[in-house]
Amino acid sequence: MDRLAAMSVFVAVVEAGSFSGAARQLRMPVPTVSRKVSELEAQLTARLLTRSTRKLALTEAGTAYLAACKRILEDVTAAERGAAGEYQAPRGELAITAPIVFGRLHVVPVVAEFLELYPEVNVQLTLVDRPLHLLDEHLDLAVRVGELPDSTLVATRIGLLRKVVCASPGYLAKYGTPRTPQELTNHQCVNFAGLTGPEGWSFGVGRDQEPIRIRARLVVNTAEAALDAAIAGVGLTRVLSYQAAPAAKAGALVVVLKKYQPAPLPVSLVYTRQPLLPQKLRAFLDYAAPRLKARLA
Repeated sequence: MDRLAAMSVFVAVVEAGSFSGAARQLRMPVPTVSRKVSELEAQLTARLLTRSTRKLALTEAGTAYLAACKRILEDVTAAERGAAGEYQAPRGELAITAPIVFGRLHVVPVVAEFLELYPEVNVQLTLVDRPLHLLDEHLDLAVRVGELPDSTLVATRIGLLRKVVCASPGYLAKYGTPRTPQELTNHQCVNFAGLTGPEGWSFGVGRDQEPIRIRARLVVNTAEAALDAAIAGVGLTRVLSYQAAPAAKAGALVVVLKKYQPAPLPVSLVYTRQPLLPQKLRAFLDYAAPRLKARLA
């Protein structure tokens, strides 16, 4: 039995909450996942998981072993990186995640320039409009928009963005332009679920924020879909300023309620705290941070 592989499977099962979830994450048949955990328990002569038809639960031994597994796997990963020379020179694969539109407009051009300068570094860029867990997804760096919760992550701020409300000129000509947030209750809206709540949009700052109930004719899960729907005249939508900028510049969208825009959101590069940064990550931070700052200025 490959003990390290079995440990990885065990950790994946616990974090996914099920054998089937771990199987999807690992791209492995469910029976194989179950067998590896059973083999690990047989090797240890200890039950790690209590199985039921509804859920899995860690035993006391499993809780202690899970912490040890995570520590061992992190140490092995660091050792492999060191052996591969990642701490001596920028080389290896750099895994990055960013929001979809921000990544396409800003991160991809910077990554392209970076790859030209560092031929021994390859980049895996995942664009998705939801925050991914860096350790669970084996990511080196994330672009995050919004206030960051207290955590073990290290953050480098690269700029500020605002939430904007916009609609097509055709929609505004037909239904009128809202002059205050309260007038949104009389309008059709396209709600981008990744940015706003399911029922309303808030305006103002801090305790002075006022939630405004909207009539969401369409709810979508990406900013691109929200923008496309707004351009098609479905209704007003709320996205981040950089997301609406190209369409607004082209005249396909008009930004409204400008004086009611809430406080700007910080944009940060975040990565896990570690004793020694791989040179590929250090090189990218040094190269990308000032260039992304300039793009957001």
